[in-house]
Amino acid sequence: MPIPARLAPLLDQFDFARHRLTARLTGPSRDSGNGTEIAVPPLTDDEYLWEPVPDCWSVRPRSSGPGPRASVLLGAGAWGRDATPAPHPEPPPFTTLAWRLGHLTELLVLRADHTVGSRSLTRADVVAAGDAATAVAAFEEGATAWRTALLDADDTALDTVGHSQYPYGSDPEDPFVETVWWVNQELLHHGAEIALLRDLYAARQR
Repeated sequence: MPIPARLAPLLDQFDFARHRLTARLTGPSRDSGNGTEIAVPPLTDDEYLWEPVPDCWSVRPRSSGPGPRASVLLGAGAWGRDATPAPHPEPPPFTTLAWRLGHLTELLVLRADHTVGSRSLTRADVVAAGDAATAVAAFEEGATAWRTALLDADDTALDTVGHSQYPYGSDPEDPFVETVWWVNQELLHHGAEIALLRDLYAARQR
């Protein structure tokens, strides 16, 4: 099916942001922004779970319980991601690279499911990764699922309010094209945060 003209630039933006983040996480290099390639080591478990300030929200073994100011551990499996029902803590807790990557993966997996899948998955169904390699692989799987959902969208779908029924946002009240735009913004800004955390971790070691 041909890609609608107004979806094409959004799809290109998604692909660009995904590639940049994946390169930042796995290496072997990334573009500095001016065409120079900079070496990038693969993400380690220590860096994945690094808490740069006190009282971070992170991904934790379920047996250890939620972290500071969190009341639940979201996700399936032996690990969970710190969270609390609304209203959320103020000021917001600082979140680790693990938390941010898990958040991105969750929203991609669930939005794909609530667009072209069973429309039944919840946050309790998404496995929280306890190590870097599993987390990166899960992100790639989620990104692929969301991209597949985008390729299924024609102009009618883009204009349809509630084409995505993702239950943790405004998707049921939004035209799908706005949801596509929003997911790109999530990927861009959390990807930038993750990249900065990698830079800070490397500078700390030096």
